[in-house]
Amino acid sequence: MKNILIFIILICFTIAQDLNDLNFGSNETFEVITWNIEWFPKNDQTTVDYVAEIIQALDVDLIAIQEVDDTDMFDQLLNGLPNYAGYYESNWFAGLAYIYNTNTIEINDIYEIYISSEYWNAFPRSPMVMDLNFNGENIFVINNHYKCCGDGILELGNDGDEEFRRYTANNLLKEYIDNYLALENVILLGDLNDVLTDEISNNVFQMFLEDNENYIFADLEIAEGNSSGWSYPGWPSHLDHILISNELFDNFNYGNSDIQTIKIDEYLDGGFNEYDQHVSDHRPVGLKLQFVATILGDLNNDDIINILDLVAVVNLVLLGEYDEIGDMNSNNSLNVIDIVILVNLILGE
Repeated sequence: MKNILIFIILICFTIAQDLNDLNFGSNETFEVITWNIEWFPKNDQTTVDYVAEIIQALDVDLIAIQEVDDTDMFDQLLNGLPNYAGYYESNWFAGLAYIYNTNTIEINDIYEIYISSEYWNAFPRSPMVMDLNFNGENIFVINNHYKCCGDGILELGNDGDEEFRRYTANNLLKEYIDNYLALENVILLGDLNDVLTDEISNNVFQMFLEDNENYIFADLEIAEGNSSGWSYPGWPSHLDHILISNELFDNFNYGNSDIQTIKIDEYLDGGFNEYDQHVSDHRPVGLKLQFVATILGDLNNDDIINILDLVAVVNLVLLGEYDEIGDMNSNNSLNVIDIVILVNLILGE
């Protein structure tokens, strides 16, 4: 019996994790995270210290934040994050914000939409758009925090119904993307405060789900999966979502792309209780997208990525010296077909 106990203890020490083991970002992908950080800072300086350590460990390109309550403490957080900068418009009703890696992201513009009073019912916090460049790719990210609560029943036309307010917000955002960003790489994300799996008659996301030629929720499989993978364990429910436009479908299917709920609580000794006490009641949801430019790289060091880099890749692959292409067609093998896909992508761009 004693030997069994010793074995169990050794196993526990072997699998124990801490924040030093936490990671998500990579050099081969664009990473964006949506994170309701619950009235930041939830536990004053302790929260700032936790969040700084978490962000440094995650090592991602962009974080879309919801619920910044104290902008002075948010500035203090940013001051402790080398290579990161941030943006917020205000802390009105726990405002929206961005934290981004200045080494990988170039900001073209950040602005709010649907800001006039006629839209306040649908948007308690105006959606915040970031127009950015990443490795030559132009991407639009729209950060949101929808109205909470409700009874799960969508009452069309009832402005006091929480579900209808979220339904209206989705309709307005789809209209905006369709009209102004129809040909752009668009990522819509945030704490959208509703589930993707409701029956269609009560589903506030029905307009996106039905238009699956133009939009998909990258996290739909998480929403349909086990509750252990959901972003809001306290309910439990999955409320934090990432939607992508069809311009990004192929990128999402590349081998290095991924979507997951990032279970930071599993890297803390106190588990979710510790995370909830000092950080947030929401887990972040993260998306990785593979772009051709990050697959190729500037192999000939001429400061541009073009067909010459592709030729260099082909030569290296034939020599068996290059393994960074990734499984472009997701068939669980790396071969000449993946090179052909890259050729077509380069020629198409």
